[in-house]
Amino acid sequence: MTDLSQPPLSAEPAANARPAKAKSEHPANHRATIVRWLRKTHGWFGLWGAVMGLIFGVSGIWLNHRAVLKLPVAQQRINTQIALPDPVPATPEAMAAWLQQTLNTPEPATRTRVEKAKPVAWAERPAKGEGAQDGKNVDAPREPAAKPLMQPEQWTFNFGSATTQIQAEYWAGNRSVAIRQTDNGFLGTLMNLHKGVGMTVPWILLVDTLAGCLIFLSISGLWLWVMTTKRRTVGWTIFGLGSLLAIGLAISRL
Repeated sequence: MTDLSQPPLSAEPAANARPAKAKSEHPANHRATIVRWLRKTHGWFGLWGAVMGLIFGVSGIWLNHRAVLKLPVAQQRINTQIALPDPVPATPEAMAAWLQQTLNTPEPATRTRVEKAKPVAWAERPAKGEGAQDGKNVDAPREPAAKPLMQPEQWTFNFGSATTQIQAEYWAGNRSVAIRQTDNGFLGTLMNLHKGVGMTVPWILLVDTLAGCLIFLSISGLWLWVMTTKRRTVGWTIFGLGSLLAIGLAISRL
């Protein structure tokens, strides 16, 4: 005979299952999950940013204060002339290829600038009779002005890497090319790495990952602060004042 006064064994677990499910869907749990994920991701991105940021932090401080504090940058400069072949390369592209082969640089020219021939302003001569102030030659016939001197076309080529920069300068009609070579020391190389001078595409993309890390760390750090801090008024005030100060200083230098 079945005792109807005793509840079924499955009734209590079934009753306890609903609160557990409701508890798991509580907004506080979702918030805690997001905070945990943000902290982990923020930490991993911060680790990569710290590796690259150490290089850019040291070089950035040096760049900011090198003019005021007259910080030295170990450099060795060499000036020389290289005779051109016969016939002389007729185009900037041909000249750049010849220079790369002659200077034995592993990479082609990073920059080529062509400045067209133009009159030399300081050498222009006024026509005869112009500007007479004594009153005797005011009505004298003026002869046409002499033809102004012309500055020949100039080609400038830049080669090199973070450790060595080479600038080649050629004036149309010359039989030689002026070469200026700069060999950087450790600090000079560090600053060139910071500025991307003479660097290849892989290095530029690597630096882009650091920039992406900084953007993500800024956004995730602000998000973490909003989600874990109750006294937000003071924080938003500091954030707003800091932003206004940075914008004001930037505008004042424009």
